[in-house]
Amino acid sequence: MFFNLNKIMEAVKRKNRVFRVIVLILGTFLLAVAYNIFLDANNLVTGGVSGLAIICQKLFSINSTFFIYIFTFIILIVSFFTLGEKETLKSAFGAILYPLMVTFTKPLCDYIIRYYTLDSFIIEVLMGSLLLGFASGIVYKVGYSTGGNDTIVQIINKYAKIPVGKAVFASNLVIILLGGAIFGINNVAYAIIIVYIESMVVDKILLGISDSKQFFIHTKELNKVKELIIKKLNTGVTVIETMGGFTERKNKMLMCVVATKDYYLFKEAVLEIDPEAFFVINDCYEVSGGVKRSTLPFV
Repeated sequence: MFFNLNKIMEAVKRKNRVFRVIVLILGTFLLAVAYNIFLDANNLVTGGVSGLAIICQKLFSINSTFFIYIFTFIILIVSFFTLGEKETLKSAFGAILYPLMVTFTKPLCDYIIRYYTLDSFIIEVLMGSLLLGFASGIVYKVGYSTGGNDTIVQIINKYAKIPVGKAVFASNLVIILLGGAIFGINNVAYAIIIVYIESMVVDKILLGISDSKQFFIHTKELNKVKELIIKKLNTGVTVIETMGGFTERKNKMLMCVVATKDYYLFKEAVLEIDPEAFFVINDCYEVSGGVKRSTLPFV
């Protein structure tokens, strides 16, 4: 029987789509609230498009929300010509929804800022970090992203061949340091705290504290799952000879490493191929060598 990988991936994306879209809307809503109340109101530059928006608002008096709209539109156009229509559509929904939520929540956030203040600024930083981490985590968990910096990193990865992790770190570092040059060294210190706590919360929500997961997969559809890993995940896979301890029956098992962001969709794709597949999943703290994976392959 002909095995259609695209059909498998479409089935995964359709699975729980309504629930996943609702979670995406909730996530972008909370991200917008965190941006308006904690970042924009306090000129906290933590990287990404939001950080650039705050910087341009200070330097050129460009409204930060308007900048996010324009920059998002430009990024989507650049993505269309560099990454292609298919890759652009993957992030377009979240990328468009986020600035709309920033506009939608602005009156509510202005009201909250006006009538509700915290006793300590560090408490605001901590609350903002937790809210950003939770919102980002639930968006990633259902297989979406809000575009922006993720799309920029994809473009850098494609043309400059810079590893994804280094590209993310470098782009955010430049923006944070620029924010520090404009708003002071305290801004850098607060930004580091926010980014650190946010990343920890995202990892916790995505079932782990590492940036990768190690999968051991026992399946009746070994060749199909292996093809999924190689062709769709763009990474390597190891076939391990096994023997049952009780039955002494010889078999084969697959081992591969998957980015934490891709955990949900990869697991569901395997179950779509073989609903009775058996998993053992571990946190993976360091991966070195082997086939380099592409950025955000399932988003």
